[in-house]
Amino acid sequence: MESKDISWADFEKVHLCAGTVVRVEPFPEARKPAWKVWVDFGPHGIRKTSAQIHALYAAADLVGKQIVGVINFPPKQVGPFLSEFLLTGFHTDAGVVVTTVERPVPNGARLA
Repeated sequence: MESKDISWADFEKVHLCAGTVVRVEPFPEARKPAWKVWVDFGPHGIRKTSAQIHALYAAADLVGKQIVGVINFPPKQVGPFLSEFLLTGFHTDAGVVVTTVERPVPNGARLA
């Protein structure tokens, strides 16, 4: 995939924020194995998403983990579930590796 340069202003439009996973539930209605994930983004509130990270993460592995999410996409309906942010990660042959922070930062802190 060819990469196209973007401006700093383009990057500033994307709100990549840290948040702590507070709840994880199965999502049996999903077409591919997925979790329903709730994350505390501090001043931005608790938001939920559907994430196809089932291959590498059990629910218990995720609760308490600080992740990175895009919080300014519009909500997206995923079957019967309304996704309110995009959980970021890296696709690998084994599954998606969730983007986490190296050490704790305040929930809602924005990637700079």
